[in-house]
Formats: sequence, C-alpha cells, structure tokens
Amino acid sequence: MERIYGMPFASVYPLYIAKVERKGRTKADVDEVTRWLTGFTQGEIDAHVASGTTFRDFFADASLHPNATLITGLICGVKVQEIDDPLMRQIRYLDKLVDEVAKGKAMEKILRA
Repeated sequence: MERIYGMPFASVYPLYIAKVERKGRTKADVDEVTRWLTGFTQGEIDAHVASGTTFRDFFADASLHPNATLITGLICGVKVQEIDDPLMRQIRYLDKLVDEVAKGKAMEKILRA
C-alpha cells in the first residue's frame, strides 16, 4: 500500500483519462468526478498534477464529498465499502467513479445526486 500512497497522482491521472476516452467519454468527465469527490477546483487539480503530488498528499488536501460513502461496489475484486484503510478507500472511490464514467453511466448517478 505504501507504494500506491507514494505514487504521484500525475502518473495515474492520464491513465484515467485514457481509460474513459477509449470508451467515448472525455477528460472533462474525469475532471468532473474528481472535483466532485475531492472538492478541488480545476486549478487545484491541475496544480497537483503539475507538482507531482503523491496520492497521500492529494487526498490529505481534499475535502471529500459528504456523499462519497454512497460509492459502493467492486473495484479490483474488493468491495469499496469494506476497505478499512481510509486513504485506500478514498483512492478506490476515485477508481470506482472513473470506472463508472468509462462504463457510460449517467453523470447524475455517478455523482450520487
């Protein structure tokens, strides 16, 4: 887990974008779910990407959306809601949101509106 926590967010962010673009969605969709989950502005996300912020620091600076706990389901064969480590759960929340974007789910449902 330490390896993931120390990984720069900027190393995974383009992979999220590539994943959704292969399925006909856009970078704007990834940015929207990231802003929703973290409470960051687009400028703050861009600054984290540019500065090479680790996942640990990225989520330490975030203000998680109150409805983030409504994110459930499997990611990498593990139920997101059953992950004990808070930081890993937050990382997997973002993974799950990006997966839902890639699967073509409606943005209102992804954002737990």
